[in-house]
This record gives sequence, structure tokens and C-alpha cells, in this order.
Amino acid sequence: MKKNIFEPVTLGSLQLKNRISMAPMTRARNADGIPNNDNAIYYSQRAGAGLIITEGTAISDTAKGVLYIPGLYTAEQVEGWKKVTKAVHEKGSTIFTQLWHVGRVSHTSNQPNGIAPVGPSDIQAATSFAWGYDENGKEGPVISSKPRALSTNEVKDVVNDFAKAAKNAMKAGFDGVEIHGANGYLIEQFLNPFVNNRKDEYGGTIENRSRFLLEIVDAVIEVLGNEKTAIRLTPYGGLGDLPHYDEIESTYQYLAKELTKRNLAYVHLMDQQSKGSHALPDGFLERFRSWYDGTIILAGSMTREKSEKLINAGTIDVAGFGEPFISNPDLVERLENNWELTPPDRNLYYGLGNQGYTDWETYKKN
Repeated sequence: MKKNIFEPVTLGSLQLKNRISMAPMTRARNADGIPNNDNAIYYSQRAGAGLIITEGTAISDTAKGVLYIPGLYTAEQVEGWKKVTKAVHEKGSTIFTQLWHVGRVSHTSNQPNGIAPVGPSDIQAATSFAWGYDENGKEGPVISSKPRALSTNEVKDVVNDFAKAAKNAMKAGFDGVEIHGANGYLIEQFLNPFVNNRKDEYGGTIENRSRFLLEIVDAVIEVLGNEKTAIRLTPYGGLGDLPHYDEIESTYQYLAKELTKRNLAYVHLMDQQSKGSHALPDGFLERFRSWYDGTIILAGSMTREKSEKLINAGTIDVAGFGEPFISNPDLVERLENNWELTPPDRNLYYGLGNQGYTDWETYKKN
């Protein structure tokens, strides 16, 4: 029987009112790093989605690579997020937060006291930009600073930071957390042998380069349980100066089988072609489905037609929509009725204030 993406669905322990998720998108609206009433309005406006995944949320004060992003490492931030989760739950939606450490894709102006960002190695993301302050104090895109390699003990400290942020997410009322293992950030940096040149237990073989990711997953599961733990991955991505390597396919096959054992809430795949990077190769989604036995979300240039085709083929379970949700707070209703979408304004994606944030209108019939 053909599945309707607009009907309620049970996926593991998730009870979703439809098969549409709002993908995580950095909006940089929190000068003090503490979520507020404006964030609550923004997310509740978009709670037509069965699942909302928040913007990337910093797990520590050294995890950031963008100005004005919220965190989940202080009591004040927990209290701020409570406003968001309450507002979304009142609209009948489910909300996960995305836990984020950017690693080397950061700038000294994003770091406490101007220290160097950290990574698996000291190899710089020399053509990738953070969002910080230049030498003249002007805000904008800045080339990522040269990182400092994490020591073995410091790697374990970062694993603990993810677990602490997950514990704070529960205090804040989230239904679960999505670990950000994608888009060229710290976890994916460990997976890539061109960036990870470590000689310790976190470098070398596929198993060793995957160890950091799996230790984070296990640490979060220990705090939340597997049914509230999820992860985002970008196989074949190229963001953050991550070159392709010969073992991509075998790396993600290994991860898929390891993650299957852990019975997560979901694995969230993103096709980076929508970000101007590499597309997923033909057939990869089907191969990943054969390796991974749980719920799969796919994001990246999704349409109603594409999502229905993939869901009804059994390739994915939930369709993730990102940018269309920015300028169409009622996106689910628009998709269901085939109403025209309002195009977003990229000039208003980031920065303080509510213009381009909470002021988008719902569809009006003529």
C-alpha cells in the first residue's frame, strides 16, 4: 500500500504526525548563546513538521565556528531551550537538538581568549570559512585558523562533552538528540584519512578513524538510551576541505553495520549537492539501506515527488527539508496542497534580529 507522507507514522519509539522533518539549519540569532522567545516562535511556526531538528548547538565554548549560535553547556542555555521545546510540543510536533562541534572549521575569534581551534591533526582547512571577526574586527566569513591537534585524552574529553550536552538536552525537554557527524565538522574530520593522520587509537584503520564517532554515540546512548539518539552523516561530502578517499564506501558500510547494532532513533543522511558540493553517487542510498536496518532520513534538495518515491520504494523513511522551511513556515501544508513556495532570501539567513527569521508569512489564497 502506498505510503502517504502526510499521515502519522510510528518509527521505533518516535510517534510523528507525518513523515516530514525540518532539517537543522544555522540561523545565528543568539548573541549571548542562550535561546530565547524569538527562537521559540521560529520553531513553533514550523511545527507542522512531524520532526524538527534544531540548528547545530554547541557542546562547549570551544566547539563553535559561527558567531551567535546557541549552546547546551550552561544552565542558562538549558532554561532558554525549555521555551523552544514547550512551544513545539504545544503544536504537537517532536523535536531533537543537533549537537555540534566544528573542530578545525573555526577561527580564533570564535574561540575563548582567541585560542586555536582543535582538530584530529594540525592540518588547516585552508579554503573553508568560519563566521567570525577579521583583523579589523569586522564580522563576516573568515578563513579557518590553523588548528591544534587534540591529544588522546582531549579526544575523550570531547566525547564527554557530547554526553554532558545530551544530558542537558533532556533537562531542556528535547525528545532526543542528533549527533552532528557531517558537513566537514569534527566527527567527519576524524573519518577522513587526509585530515586524520593520527598514530594513536583514533587514527589509521577504518575502525580506528570511526572510533571517535562510535564512542560519542555510545556515550550519548548511555545518557539517553538508543531510542533518543540519532546521527547525521554526509557520505561523499566535500565541505570543510575534506577530499574524497578510496575507503569512503567501506567506511560508511562499516558505520552502517555498527550503527544498526545500536538501534538508533534514526540515521540522517544529507546529499551535499544542494550545498554546492558532491552528490551522493547513483545507487549509494540503496546500498546504504541494505547495510542499515533502522530509520533513515534523507535531506538535500528534497521535493514532495522525490520524497514520496524514495519512501514508497523503502529506501528512506522520512524526508528532510531545510531551506524551504526558512521562508515557508507552513511548508507541510503547502506541500500537501501543492501551493507555491516563497523563495528564501540568502542575505537574511544569518545574523541578529527577526528580519528573515520569524516574519515570513503563511500562504494566502487569492
